[in-house]
Amino acid sequence: MNRIRKNDMIKVISGNYRGKTGRVLKVYPKTDRLIVEGVNFIKRHTRPSQTNQQGGIVEKEAPIHISNVVLLVNNKPTKVGHKTLKDGKKVRYSKETGEVIDAN
Repeated sequence: MNRIRKNDMIKVISGNYRGKTGRVLKVYPKTDRLIVEGVNFIKRHTRPSQTNQQGGIVEKEAPIHISNVVLLVNNKPTKVGHKTLKDGKKVRYSKETGEVIDAN
């Protein structure tokens, strides 16, 4: 179970985009990287194709390492823990407040 999932709100804590917040678009668990909306832009040179008639230089988000971000719960950064509820469900919880982040 990962501590950060798709559609979570995160804050970047190190690197060129330190202090920025955004929504997680995609998670790569094998490499511990994720793509965050509006963070870590790169310029990709693309040639014209059927989907992109124009071609040219396209800016897009690149993956950043999961250790460079922290989860935001109620707009406050928090560490994430895992625990099993009495009914057997595994859930993430905020280590600062103890509240359950998600119940699925």
